[in-house]
Amino acid sequence: MKEVDSRGKRCPAPIIDCAGAIAGVDSGESIILRSDDPATLPDLMAWARMTDNFVVQLNEATFQITKK
Repeated sequence: MKEVDSRGKRCPAPIIDCAGAIAGVDSGESIILRSDDPATLPDLMAWARMTDNFVVQLNEATFQITKK
């Protein structure tokens, strides 16, 4: 599973990093995004709704995104 480390970056960089990484995987595959920006969760959830992807928050700074 591909991991994207966006720790230390601020909005919108983690979402841009995520979008770039998810574009490179097949439908049904997941990536891990690590981000310590407090805006990541709401931004990521909005992005997932708009792109029809699925997000699970694994812990405070780690998210699993599955491409639909």
